[in-house]
Amino acid sequence: MIDEKIRVGVIGANPDRGWAARAHIPALRALPGYDVTAVGTSRRESADEAARRFGVPHAFTDAHELAAHPDVDLVAITVKVPAHRELVRAVLDAGKHVYCEWPLARTTHEAEELTKLVEDAGVRHAIGLQARFSPAVQYARDLVADGYVGQVSSVNVYSARGKGAGARIPSWAAYTLDQANAAGTLEVGAGHTLDAMAYITGAVTELSAELALLHSDYTVEETAETIKATSPDQILVNAVLTNGAMASVHVHDAKGAGGCTRIEIAGTDGDLAITSSGPAAAQGVQIGALAVHGSQEPGSQLTELPVPARYLRVPEHARDVEVVNVAQLYARLADDIRTGGRSTPGFHEGLRLHRLLDAVRLSAENGRRQTVAHG
Repeated sequence: MIDEKIRVGVIGANPDRGWAARAHIPALRALPGYDVTAVGTSRRESADEAARRFGVPHAFTDAHELAAHPDVDLVAITVKVPAHRELVRAVLDAGKHVYCEWPLARTTHEAEELTKLVEDAGVRHAIGLQARFSPAVQYARDLVADGYVGQVSSVNVYSARGKGAGARIPSWAAYTLDQANAAGTLEVGAGHTLDAMAYITGAVTELSAELALLHSDYTVEETAETIKATSPDQILVNAVLTNGAMASVHVHDAKGAGGCTRIEIAGTDGDLAITSSGPAAAQGVQIGALAVHGSQEPGSQLTELPVPARYLRVPEHARDVEVVNVAQLYARLADDIRTGGRSTPGFHEGLRLHRLLDAVRLSAENGRRQTVAHG
């Protein structure tokens, strides 16, 4: 496969909506090292329409058949979280490489099972923690590693996603309000945000946390039905990082307007801020466009530090705000598949994030500080 394109089957390729149509397929079609050869949905009509619309030769309603097809090398799983376990197992049964969207699974127990299975299968695996591949996040990580701020002493993170009290929600997204589905503000909003913070500044070693559900009523756009949320919409985390720095993180879904993300890093020699800077700012750090600001002069204002062009590694037509981070992850994954490298986060990183969120839940439940497992 050194000189050949990596052939991809996308499970969850609804032609009209969803993350596959918005990000995965545009990213893959823009990258010269990939060829989308198969799409899969749960209904024959939508699978055939996705194949027609995206110009893909094979359409499936059975994940096992898609994964087993000889024209598929890598399978991307972009469906609702409760189905991840079954679909990953189907891909591994076929011996194919797998990219699974975050969260990896509904529970940490399931994530542990999948991580063990993927180790035994010996295939390449990736998890959709695409905030790590934002050019701004990668630039900020390098600035910290190169000593721009000196020794990191504190990190303050604020991420307000744009739902707001009494918000309307499309029917396809309503499942995220049910805590049992593990796709709410804690898992998606806080999960991506905490992962990006740790990627830049260092892992969380211990924490205390509070969770709250303050806005429980939502209206389904298509039906005007009122549904009750059970998943928390307010997450507060106070943490200690690996180098002893203190971190404060607030992620919530209660912002009616002006949603944004801001990660502030203070150190002995300077300060940095990674901030939402434009389109999709209310969708979180993993999607919204970001900018980097910094200063090494005491008492001065932060000024923008333009992200060097070398951090943008994908073609021009893969740089739309919802596509670029996913495309950058796929570009690195192609290199890993061809060279045996390890530059993309795999199931092990996903499992570590699951365990971090478990510590958040446990601290919120019992009111005690928790040590975070990184094994």
